[in-house]
Amino acid sequence: MSGQVSNASRQAGKILVIRGGAIGDFILTLPVFAALRRAFPQARLDVLGYPHIAPLALAGDLVDGLMSIEARALAGFFARDGALDRSLADYFAGFALIISYLYDPDGIFRENVARCSKAQFIAGPHRPDENLNLHATQVFLKPLERLAILDADIVPRLTVATRASSLLELQNPRRKSIRGLEAPDPADQNVRAASGRRLALHPGSGSESKNWPEEWWRDLIGQLLDKTDLGFLLVGGEAERDRVSRLSAIFPAARLEVAQDLPLVELAKRLEPCVGLVGHDSGITHLAAALGLAGLVLWGETNENVWRPGGGRMILLRHPKGLPGIAVESVLERLPELLATV
Repeated sequence: MSGQVSNASRQAGKILVIRGGAIGDFILTLPVFAALRRAFPQARLDVLGYPHIAPLALAGDLVDGLMSIEARALAGFFARDGALDRSLADYFAGFALIISYLYDPDGIFRENVARCSKAQFIAGPHRPDENLNLHATQVFLKPLERLAILDADIVPRLTVATRASSLLELQNPRRKSIRGLEAPDPADQNVRAASGRRLALHPGSGSESKNWPEEWWRDLIGQLLDKTDLGFLLVGGEAERDRVSRLSAIFPAARLEVAQDLPLVELAKRLEPCVGLVGHDSGITHLAAALGLAGLVLWGETNENVWRPGGGRMILLRHPKGLPGIAVESVLERLPELLATV
């Protein structure tokens, strides 16, 4: 189909955005959802994504429904001339416009969707070409130029505090829907409450090479406890569970809340009222930036021109010798600057 805007998508049709990738990739794609909302205010907008990430867009009112990309029946769509699940074929057939950020170098997924859907199909990049040195949000927005969307806000923005208090509440049949996704049991979450102004700390990331040494974190936490009256939100996922457990032992219970393995919507709600975040080059840092938090980011070798968190409130700390070269004193020196932005 040509690059012109289809009448169906202009006329309150249904739009589907397909987005895999990690947390940071999804956060940096939020401007796509916002731009589509603005351009097609009457259209229903859905996302096909990972069930542990995509609910962020639903909670932020950026989409109206979601379906899990982990659905087993999708496998046939990735095989040439594959057997297509009838319910999924009907699902794709219900959209006027499909924008896919899947890795599909041979176009097999696109061809199979075309077998069951007459939707205008736009293929976007699953990752930026870092040789172009263009920020990821701009890269992900580029395909929308085919829809005459040329002035989109490139900053990822997310608000969840005023939305539904749990994924169960998000399953409101009047408007929002979740397919292929079960809500987690809040009783399974290990969270200890703290009061007062809180600074979020995230001592992990998706790669050990992006992590500041744990000994440095221990030193930083000790000095923060001595020199400030802040409370703290210590954030951790499965990969840094042991690290968070060790670091949490440093804190007095009255000054600490541990957010360990929380669903991202719940984590976002706990991050949103924080005065800022100290963390690494990670999806959680991108989430905090999208929520509008200021932050100090311990930054390693990643190309900041492509992957820098949006919003202009994240201060990147670097050292020629890499992460181990960033001194605790350097973080403490910039802390007043972070807190002054609150």
